[in-house]
Amino acid sequence: MKEFARKLGVKKLIFFAVCLVLLLAALGCFLGIQRLSRLLPSQHEAERWQGVSDIEYAQISCFIPVDETVTLNQIGAFREEMAKKLHEAALDIDTEDILTADAWSCAGKVSVSSALGKGDVYATAVGGEFFSFHPITLISGSYITAADLMQDRALLDEETAWLLFGGTDIQGMTFKINGVPFVVAGVIEREQDFATKSAYTDGMGIFISYDAWVTLNSSSGADSAAAGDSASSGTTAAAATSSTGIQCYEVVLPNPVKNFAVGVVREKFPIGRGEIVNNTERFGTANLWQLIRGFGTRSMQTRGVIYPYWENAARGVEDRAALLLLGGIAALVLPCVTALVYIVKYAIVGKRRLEEDVLPRWRDSAEEAIRVQGRRRWEKKHGKGSHEA
Repeated sequence: MKEFARKLGVKKLIFFAVCLVLLLAALGCFLGIQRLSRLLPSQHEAERWQGVSDIEYAQISCFIPVDETVTLNQIGAFREEMAKKLHEAALDIDTEDILTADAWSCAGKVSVSSALGKGDVYATAVGGEFFSFHPITLISGSYITAADLMQDRALLDEETAWLLFGGTDIQGMTFKINGVPFVVAGVIEREQDFATKSAYTDGMGIFISYDAWVTLNSSSGADSAAAGDSASSGTTAAAATSSTGIQCYEVVLPNPVKNFAVGVVREKFPIGRGEIVNNTERFGTANLWQLIRGFGTRSMQTRGVIYPYWENAARGVEDRAALLLLGGIAALVLPCVTALVYIVKYAIVGKRRLEEDVLPRWRDSAEEAIRVQGRRRWEKKHGKGSHEA
């Protein structure tokens, strides 16, 4: 080892050690990107929906500006247009699988109350297959679904459950939202990853169906709330701070060729000035490189969109992944340049050796072979001539 270091030289040895460290750093960056890309389950519904199917799927999210609205009727019309596009692409032929899934949501503040406590909480109103897209951990009970016969079920997070009931095993118990009676469907644990912890800043929260949200925000809901207030022990119902317009729409659909799915959504969904995000591609190298190129403009929000907490979490993870990509590329510069220099150097040396050593030997060998061959032909011819003579 000492002899090898002496021959190589201390400076070169240190230089190669630095290159090795940089290579390991680049590998660490790329492994970090891979880890970050798997951090948020809300970004991988396409994989879960695809399962073992041979059809590729993509998950697309649409975020609506606060001054624009998307209604359930518009979502129904989009579903029809999406089905036409899938039929035109022959994706619904010879398959019994359900090819698409979607979910929608909006949010605002409400007042909750029970016999044990009351307070203002953040309500997320959901529809479609929301908890398929967002598989939040259940502590007890069950999710609310589109198949529920009654729309008076609510999902509470731990803090709200402790506020209202002093525990988490509370499915089936009743409480009020803005004075309107609801039943506890279950209790969830908030996501524990660093990104969601940073993104979710609204404190205690609940999930209710979108239909129930519309009812709470309607005049009849307000009347019910007032009636509930007069019958209760002075609990004041807080008016919801948001309209009933859908703020976020998410869909999974087949993506047989690149950008087919996002193209369908861009063409047919009433996005207005809103924003469309391809969740499936967001941690790909091409998208992360675009983030690096657009550094400094990403935070400039001009669309009037308020992102839900899961999108803010994803954008935070996306930013970290982009920085890791930049770090990985930077770490590869010196080792790659060094490798290129040595490749060129040894190519030149090899070319010189080929021209000065190998080729002359080959040429001499070829010339000698030609002389030997010519001599043999001459001897054969000469010997034949002497015999005839």
